[in-house]
Amino acid sequence: MAVPLLDLRAQHATIRDQMVASILKVVDDQAFILGKPVADLEAEIARLSNTKYAVGCASGTDALLIAYRAIGAVAGSEIITSPFTFFATGGAIHNVGAKPVFVDIDPKTFNIEPAAVGSAITTKTKAIVPVDLFGQVAAMEEVAKVSKGIPVIEDAAQSIGARRKIDGTWRMAGEVATIGTFSFFPSKNLGGYGDGGAVVTQDEGLYNELMRLRTHGSTKTYLHEIVGYNSRLDALQAAALLAKLPHLTAWSAKRRANAAFYNQAFADVAEVTTPYTEPASESIFNQYTIRVPRRDEVRAHLTAKGIGHSVYYPLSLHLQPCFAYLGYKAGQCPESERASQEVISLPIYPELTPAQLDEVVAAVRGFFGR
Repeated sequence: MAVPLLDLRAQHATIRDQMVASILKVVDDQAFILGKPVADLEAEIARLSNTKYAVGCASGTDALLIAYRAIGAVAGSEIITSPFTFFATGGAIHNVGAKPVFVDIDPKTFNIEPAAVGSAITTKTKAIVPVDLFGQVAAMEEVAKVSKGIPVIEDAAQSIGARRKIDGTWRMAGEVATIGTFSFFPSKNLGGYGDGGAVVTQDEGLYNELMRLRTHGSTKTYLHEIVGYNSRLDALQAAALLAKLPHLTAWSAKRRANAAFYNQAFADVAEVTTPYTEPASESIFNQYTIRVPRRDEVRAHLTAKGIGHSVYYPLSLHLQPCFAYLGYKAGQCPESERASQEVISLPIYPELTPAQLDEVVAAVRGFFGR
């Protein structure tokens, strides 16, 4: 039995009627730019993230871009982040004219190592960007301790609805950061029917700046206080996301159940290192990522068995050709580099059947002779 890494058709089949009605309402109203669907979604995203403000934008990449601009990143400034993440995290730093500063990760969680952040801060540091990789919120409280008051932008593209217990209280992804950023790329736990993103904040001043930046630097028609971007979230995307949002909690719970099934199934396979979820964390498992030796051989075996999988991410950002000008060499972020050679993500989507889960387990165990 072939098992895809992700099956969006299976999800769509469960909500098709709601989705069609939501999208047709926008089409019938012929109101495609901003408007009520976007405002309604922003209110729901703010509620979900327990923040005062949310601003919809054109993509998760733009969410980062306008967040960096909002905190004043300019040419000559530095922004500290992880090298083990999707390219947009570092690419948006470059695109605002700032310098990406990459520091290593915690090998257990794959998230940024707070002690390394503290060591990298200079007088030029404008922001710190922890990434909630694979759906687990980074150690935001530890980053805050070393931040020296520098703004913290939480790249929560993979963690909407995840939470972390801080000082005994559950805090949502995006809640405690200066700015949190989300992506609604179709493969995300809350995915649209195209690109989309959002930023959240508790700060009214930053909210106003983010609103200006997403609409050509303007708050009044044809009056532009700054040069911004055309980064409005389409009303059609907002409508699609509003139809999906009521299901997100159940979908995330099913992902956690699937992860628990895998964890138990691989518990006696010494060669497989299953994802580590911190006791103070509730992950949404955007990806279920294991570590294995002989990774390329494992991948070939899974492909032969028809098991969908992927590698997130095969080359750390500090070693990407486009960042060669920064001068990083192999060995400078050893945990990130080691992870890039060992990780494989397996199917984790909520619609997986018991038979499909068994098929994935049998394929992985079979490679190791179990």
